[in-house]
Amino acid sequence: MATISMDDPVAAAAVHAVRTGDVVALRALLAEDPELVRTRLRDTADDGTVCTRTLLHVVADWPGHCPHGAATVVALAEAGADVDARFEGPHRETPLHWAASCDDVAVLDALLDAGANIEARGAVIGDGTPLSDATAFAQWNAAFRLVERGAVTTLFTAAMLGLLERVAAFFPPSAAPGADEVDAAFWGACHGGRLPTARYLIERGADLNRVAPWEPLTPLDAARRTSPEADDLIRWLRALGAKPAGELAS
Repeated sequence: MATISMDDPVAAAAVHAVRTGDVVALRALLAEDPELVRTRLRDTADDGTVCTRTLLHVVADWPGHCPHGAATVVALAEAGADVDARFEGPHRETPLHWAASCDDVAVLDALLDAGANIEARGAVIGDGTPLSDATAFAQWNAAFRLVERGAVTTLFTAAMLGLLERVAAFFPPSAAPGADEVDAAFWGACHGGRLPTARYLIERGADLNRVAPWEPLTPLDAARRTSPEADDLIRWLRALGAKPAGELAS
């Protein structure tokens, strides 16, 4: 499999066609060089790490929402692109991970329609699935679409999305989750602004003020950052005695 620099004229032309939504030009480039669809594009990160990606990564790259993004995915897939190709660098995300991280539902749907693995591991968030990225980065449209398309939810992701029936399914009478899982789910519910789910988890012993092990924020901090419009949730947390991490440290 060939690798070329992002500065290579052929690579630059293909990337420009993808980012501008010029599907006609892209198809012409792919017809002229059928191996281009499998070629890896190389560049160097600010820290000097050499990274490679595919043209499908380009269409799904932040901030996403390229013009005619879904049609671009179709053109690349029809030309033989690997819809589950991995980024090579600090992580190993697929194009679907990137589309989920950008809340780009059109590209996400096109990738799934082309056969992308909805449960592919490798997310920058805990080596998880595309749903892990979507929920962690509060890309709610993409997250709910992934669930609609069949993505598996964990207790944590179900809590972030406020899917209370799915959350409750993790609490059978005979084997409730451990305290760490319940605390993480509660933090996730606050991150998502999901008051009914947060209430449910507090009733099952969630720690109101636990600082998350993945970042120094309490549930109240998470609610304020991700869902500042969730006034009812924030007032409820405060009434229970919730505190920001800064107050706990003082």
